[in-house]
Amino acid sequence: MSGHSKWSTIKRQKGMADIKRGQTFTKLANSITIAVKLGDSGDPNVSPRLRMAIDTARSVNMPSVNVERAIDRGLGKLGGDVLEEVVYEGFGPGQVAFIIEGVTDNKLRTNQEIKSIFERNGGTLAGQGAVSYMFEKRGEIRVKSKGGNLEDEMLILIDLGAEDVEDYLDENLQKYLVYTESSELNTMGTKITQAGFEIEDQGLVMKPTTIQQISDKELAEKVISFTEKLEKSDDVQKVYSNFEITDELITK
Repeated sequence: MSGHSKWSTIKRQKGMADIKRGQTFTKLANSITIAVKLGDSGDPNVSPRLRMAIDTARSVNMPSVNVERAIDRGLGKLGGDVLEEVVYEGFGPGQVAFIIEGVTDNKLRTNQEIKSIFERNGGTLAGQGAVSYMFEKRGEIRVKSKGGNLEDEMLILIDLGAEDVEDYLDENLQKYLVYTESSELNTMGTKITQAGFEIEDQGLVMKPTTIQQISDKELAEKVISFTEKLEKSDDVQKVYSNFEITDELITK
């Protein structure tokens, strides 16, 4: 078990706030469309990836008509440009490792945009495998506390088979990040629900195995700015990195 960094908590809260403002409805629609395309099905009961994408969209009140349109697009009913997945690896300011996952209808355009963000912000776009060895694919489940003792609840989650559990506060509410083998994500989610916990979100993530601690204020600002520029790209779905800002610097 491990405590969660203040920076990670702040980022999570900020990210959810962005979604709630509707800034990522297009990204969510693309996520649904690509899940349909890859799973060759518009039925969430058949495709776990599609089910997770739809659940995420519904959790931020994305209109049902948008969800249905994204599914139809994935099934080829609407025509138009074809979406495809893209993955980029590279080093940002301070040699922080980054993995960027995206969905695009114009790979050349997206390639140029991501390359430009790296080059203009002290980073270096690298080839496949350059940083991915510093990450591992894991299932991540966001869980609400039942209101019990923190250590007791974390032990319960571990006993259910979680690889790791991290605690954090979100709007003064106790919550947990539960990590599991990617193949066990849905099974673990079921166990957690049966144990009486409420799940906010679950999905597959690239979790860093090597952490780079940042204690310098100027570097921290550069890395944060770089991360946000990547996240603002319409074609970017997820940004993973291996940096953590020290609690002391966050407090300052």
